[in-house]
Amino acid sequence: MGRTICTGFGCWGGASAMMDLFTGTLVSLAAVNPDETSKSAAIWGRDSEYRRLMDSDPPRLFSVKASREWMEKQLEEEPDTFWFAVRTLEDDRLLGEIDLVVTSWGSRDAFVGIGIGEREFWGKGYGTEAMNLTLRYAFIELNLRRVTLNVFEFNERALRSYEKVGFHMEGRQRQAIIREGRRWDVLYMGILREEWIETHGNDFYAG
Repeated sequence: MGRTICTGFGCWGGASAMMDLFTGTLVSLAAVNPDETSKSAAIWGRDSEYRRLMDSDPPRLFSVKASREWMEKQLEEEPDTFWFAVRTLEDDRLLGEIDLVVTSWGSRDAFVGIGIGEREFWGKGYGTEAMNLTLRYAFIELNLRRVTLNVFEFNERALRSYEKVGFHMEGRQRQAIIREGRRWDVLYMGILREEWIETHGNDFYAG
């Protein structure tokens, strides 16, 4: 008989048990469809609060066509970037996107970035689960050792989410951006494979 495997995402047991690497309880990770994602990105890019939390540069408007062409180029020319659409399990709605960029295969390091563009899903665990699914892919399938990210210090909701997943503070770039007339730090966080395994189930650890 096959063993039962349990993590924070659920349990699978028996000889024929199969785990879907890209599906949680709230969201799934799917291939990016440039036609669909470029249309959503054009809408999200007009949301001042979304831009405030996501980008240190002044907002710019891009046509759907330009966004689609950029996405298609990225998908074709960036083999070290694993780019996923974040979709609801309930109705397969596109919520946002997440990308995992392997910065060094030799050191097994990567950088992750996430954006949930649909406001109604903020603060409800959708982004947290999407991040966990991506880390599971990074540490189990790609055998990476370390994943890092950065976040603006005023983005308290994101900070709570990253800490819940298991990220640790590693440093800060002081007064790196300006928002609402004052300067803020950019925080740098990281998580190691063994830390994620310890929190989310060592049954997946292969050595």
